[in-house]
Amino acid sequence: MSPQAARGGLRSLLRSISISISIKTKLGSLVVVSVFITTGLLLVAVRTQTELRFITVFSVIATLLITQFVAHGLTAPLDEMNTVAKGISHGDYTRRVRGADRRDELGDLASTINRMADDLEAVDQNRKELVANVSHELRTPIAALRAVLENVVDGVSAADPETMRTALKQTERLGRLVETLLDLSRLDNGVVPLRSRRFEVWPYLSGVLKEANLAAAQRGLTSGSGHHTRTDVHLHLDVSPPELTAHADAERLHQVVANLIDNAVKHSPPHGRVTVRARRGPQPESLDLEVVDEGPGIPEQERHKVFERFNRGNVTSPHGKGSDGGTGLGLAIARWAVDLHGGRIGVAESSRGCRILVTLPGTPAARG
Repeated sequence: MSPQAARGGLRSLLRSISISISIKTKLGSLVVVSVFITTGLLLVAVRTQTELRFITVFSVIATLLITQFVAHGLTAPLDEMNTVAKGISHGDYTRRVRGADRRDELGDLASTINRMADDLEAVDQNRKELVANVSHELRTPIAALRAVLENVVDGVSAADPETMRTALKQTERLGRLVETLLDLSRLDNGVVPLRSRRFEVWPYLSGVLKEANLAAAQRGLTSGSGHHTRTDVHLHLDVSPPELTAHADAERLHQVVANLIDNAVKHSPPHGRVTVRARRGPQPESLDLEVVDEGPGIPEQERHKVFERFNRGNVTSPHGKGSDGGTGLGLAIARWAVDLHGGRIGVAESSRGCRILVTLPGTPAARG
């Protein structure tokens, strides 16, 4: 081991075993030291027969010097915190407070301010990304709709049913995007109630899969709809036992399953297979739900990002006709709906493709 590494390890060890000294302790120590200095000088004066006024002056000077030294150690970090806080109030989230490694209340306050600055910087970055992404998502259907209407107005295209269907599809895409953004707004404001009930899993999921197939067939070859339009991917349902029941909010769970299916279909190879698998969880009325596709899968280093808003993954091109990138909001809504139930959602290990596992806790008694 090199001398630099040894010294670094020693410093880390000393920091880890150092005692936290509070400001109250430091001020108390200041008073005690001042009393000891004054007492010591008085004893010196008595033994040496020095005039009391000289001892008083020396005692005052010594006490002021010690007080100034301690006060500087207390006020200098506060001045820096005040400067950083003013910068944060004016939108500057790049500055940080030094001294977060202090072993007292000021160190704790510096750490808190730095964490607050980190959080505000992340929120500001997310806000900018949200505005940019929403603007991009709205611009595409609006531009397409405008082009169709301009062609009709200029006489380039006739206002026949086919042209109107094209305009209607872009309008529906705008409507779906706005509805998704409203869902996210309700998510952030916490105004979405949870209406859980007991239901049979097989008929419920069977209905969700049928709706997905019908919706894809109706949308035909529309691109950029935010929902899959592929009809070459086979959806398979696997529920065991067949009489399996669960306790959850059916509407919110529908959002979860529909968005997971939509995502799996988009990333499936031509004529691929998407399996929705449901099993009984460890608690009464709890549910373990899996959606498995045969696509390229998600690299382990990217798995923590897949449920972030506007994240489309790293797939550079669609895998089949009618596949598109979507808005990147579906999995974020799925995570929100699962969190609302108090459950868990994540990317699980799979030998092929992507496997997303959802765990719902069941009845309120079981959750407690």
